[in-house]
Amino acid sequence: MQVKTGRWARLATVGQAHWFFGNLYEAVVDVPRLTGDRSPGLLASGSPARYFIPAAPATIASTALALTGSWHDGGDRRAIVTAAAGTAVATGITVHLVRSVNLTLLREQPDQVRREELAKKWHRANLVRLALLIVVRFAFRRATADRRR
Repeated sequence: MQVKTGRWARLATVGQAHWFFGNLYEAVVDVPRLTGDRSPGLLASGSPARYFIPAAPATIASTALALTGSWHDGGDRRAIVTAAAGTAVATGITVHLVRSVNLTLLREQPDQVRREELAKKWHRANLVRLALLIVVRFAFRRATADRRR
């Protein structure tokens, strides 16, 4: 079966942009503190999960398919491995933050001191995630270059 690298690469690019700019927006408006103030529930209006859950599977799957296709087409192996590893680590950071910060804020309604600690934790990890997503973007672009037919 031939993988249409170009189509998957375009979809992955849109998903990666959504992931990056969504997390950048969350950092700018300080979503962890806002979430802690309102505690809307995991899927209630105002919850960040509502705009990430639909896009996450498509982003990860299309990235994996584009990188697999590029690998089979003889793409830059270092760029492919870098993009794949970066995507995996960024996903891991996301899962960690959802479990340790977001769910705590949404379910437990911690006191002000604990909310501040959680917000600081989220911002530090999000900064790492944003930097990693930039690396992923450049590696992904290199990995799928000339294979976007």
